[in-house]
Amino acid sequence: MTTIYFIRHAEADNTERDGAIRPLTAKGMADRAAVTEYLQDKSIDFVLSSPYKRAVDTVADFADRNGFTIEIVRDFRERKSDSDWVRDTDFWPFIERQWNDFTYKLSDGECLAEVQERNIKALNEVLGRHSDKNIAIGTHGTALSTIINYYDNSFGFQDFLAMVNILPWVVKMIFDGEICVKIEKIDILNVAR
Repeated sequence: MTTIYFIRHAEADNTERDGAIRPLTAKGMADRAAVTEYLQDKSIDFVLSSPYKRAVDTVADFADRNGFTIEIVRDFRERKSDSDWVRDTDFWPFIERQWNDFTYKLSDGECLAEVQERNIKALNEVLGRHSDKNIAIGTHGTALSTIINYYDNSFGFQDFLAMVNILPWVVKMIFDGEICVKIEKIDILNVAR
């Protein structure tokens, strides 16, 4: 069995419009300690991440303290919305429409079907390379939600809304080959320790 701990990034500074370089806030940087604490006894063999700064930085404290080099997997990056999209004006209607129609996208953005296909392909490559290992992967809310939806198609817009403010967030998935046999969602900031 392969166990994957998807780590949705900690709180990011959304004043930075470029998603690739968006940093964590001071709270986000502090909350990395909860990620490190949570992963500490999980016998992690590999640490991977989306190339986006907020995802890398969320798992970096754990990786640094435990001597891991973070392997960047480009296809674990977050959804591209659109180059000219103004997030503040139409964010929730856009998100809801994407969840209701996985093929909906703006001009040069990605639809959720494309995000899901890209992330599942990357995940299957990881499962093939690191069979029967424990892996931590730094990721993003929408990207992770499409992965969950792939294995549990009942996960939809309302589930996305329920987790959107949980930062960081852990989703533990157990795989037998490429078959997901268990999904566990963990709010590490609000669990009894």
